[in-house]
Amino acid sequence: MQNSLFIKAAFSQPTHRPPVWLMRQAGRYMKEYLAIKEKHSFLEMCRTPEIAADVTMLPVDLLGIDAAIMFSDILVTAEAMGGKLRFENGAGPRFDNPVRDKAGIDALLNPDVPEKLGYVADMIRIVKQRLNGRIPLIGFAGAPFTVMSYLVEGKSSRDFKITKQLLHNEPALAHELLSKIARVTTDYLNMQIEAGADALQLFDSWAESLSWDDYREFAHTYVSEIISGLNRKDIPIISFCKGSSVFAPLMAQAKPDVISVDWNADLAALKRSLPKGIAVQGNLDPHILYAEKRVIKERIYRLCDSMSEEDGFIFNLGHGIMPDMPFEHIKYAVDLVKEYKWQK
Repeated sequence: MQNSLFIKAAFSQPTHRPPVWLMRQAGRYMKEYLAIKEKHSFLEMCRTPEIAADVTMLPVDLLGIDAAIMFSDILVTAEAMGGKLRFENGAGPRFDNPVRDKAGIDALLNPDVPEKLGYVADMIRIVKQRLNGRIPLIGFAGAPFTVMSYLVEGKSSRDFKITKQLLHNEPALAHELLSKIARVTTDYLNMQIEAGADALQLFDSWAESLSWDDYREFAHTYVSEIISGLNRKDIPIISFCKGSSVFAPLMAQAKPDVISVDWNADLAALKRSLPKGIAVQGNLDPHILYAEKRVIKERIYRLCDSMSEEDGFIFNLGHGIMPDMPFEHIKYAVDLVKEYKWQK
């Protein structure tokens, strides 16, 4: 896969156009995905390698993107550690045993990752066989702070009040919990590499809720630990968080190959501010895909033109595709990027 557009861009090598993939590219905006979901629960889809492989392949076959990303969920590591995970329709993930004190942290397991999460490795092997070298496969995991926030809150949160109380009132306990999650996450990503993942993305979805100092202490520390612990020769890693437009200088210190940037930043200016050799991914505002096609084209070309002098650019959204986005608009956006040529 070293000659693929995606891998070359991830390693800041020249490409004739930007490679393109989209976060949440396999999901509820596709009727084909909904047809599968009518027959299976979300967790059943994640835990069944053949079904997860089918979903992973949907955007490969229907969109023609330049990289696949495995179908799973960032919270499977927390479940493997003993979190009682379930998904409620319209309410998202829930943990029935929130972790909020020393006893709760001590009760978490240090799991045998291949035993507990081997279904993910099996799915990767199936997808790799189906891809047959056409495009790379991206594996992923949730970063420790984001996974911790779900374990502590017990569900999604708008303000992360309980999580922040733990960080500020019991920082030693917070670090103990984050360390446990980081160890499992490192093992999990190394398992994905061994199974055949060509690249990895670390999702710190809720990092934007943190102050600069708290991000450095409770998020950056553990992202750095994970990246340094990966067996990743020739395997690029992408670091993503909401808030990357602010935290990018710290994110770069963890030495990822790529920083995935939200839509609040001037991407070209941010790229120039980073150390040489760190690529960027992003950063179209997802809401543009609700707009008329003429607007979609203008915004995509504007972004690509702004990156024309820079090696190391992967086209993506600043966050994920929303469930009610028109499939036709998403396909149109992917085709626009694939037709684009650098004017260098």
